[in-house]
Amino acid sequence: MAFDCFVAICRLLHYASILTNTVIGRVGLASLGQSVVLIFPLPFMLKRFPYCGSRVLSYSYCLQQEMMKLACADIKANSIYGMFIIVSTVGVDSLLILVSYALILHTVLSITSRSKGRKALNTCVSHIRAVLLFYTPMIGLSVILRFGKQAPHLVQVVMGIVCLLDPPVNNLIVYSVKTKQIRDWVVHAFFFFF
Repeated sequence: MAFDCFVAICRLLHYASILTNTVIGRVGLASLGQSVVLIFPLPFMLKRFPYCGSRVLSYSYCLQQEMMKLACADIKANSIYGMFIIVSTVGVDSLLILVSYALILHTVLSITSRSKGRKALNTCVSHIRAVLLFYTPMIGLSVILRFGKQAPHLVQVVMGIVCLLDPPVNNLIVYSVKTKQIRDWVVHAFFFFF
């Protein structure tokens, strides 16, 4: 999405020739391939551990960090691999998004008309919000599970639920707030209930 936004603002006249169906398909396949390659080994890494004691998970879905806590063996390799996955996906994605928006900001600031520059930048604000709302709970949950041993268990469970439900719910909110009719309805409903 950041690359799409970059091409739409910085190379508008070349948009159709840069983002062809073939290029979009290759980007989608690369993203799918990255996910499969990084996530595929996790069940096999978890399967080799002996599990003792309680076999009850705290989350509504099977989270690798939670499964590692139930193992009765040294989980250092799995922990390192889990951090590698987070750094290589979230870190690389964040870096590419940051570079893309730096180039977009440079292009927008070079536009002589302030109203056109503001309109061009406004097209990407929703995407920036959605990215922040998606990555913040995921990183927070990972950090709490790895380093927040003294954090209350309720905090971990709530973070897990937020991490699961946050992307679909907030994408609807972030992108619909820009629509005036929906925004007016939400404001009216909010003040009606409170």
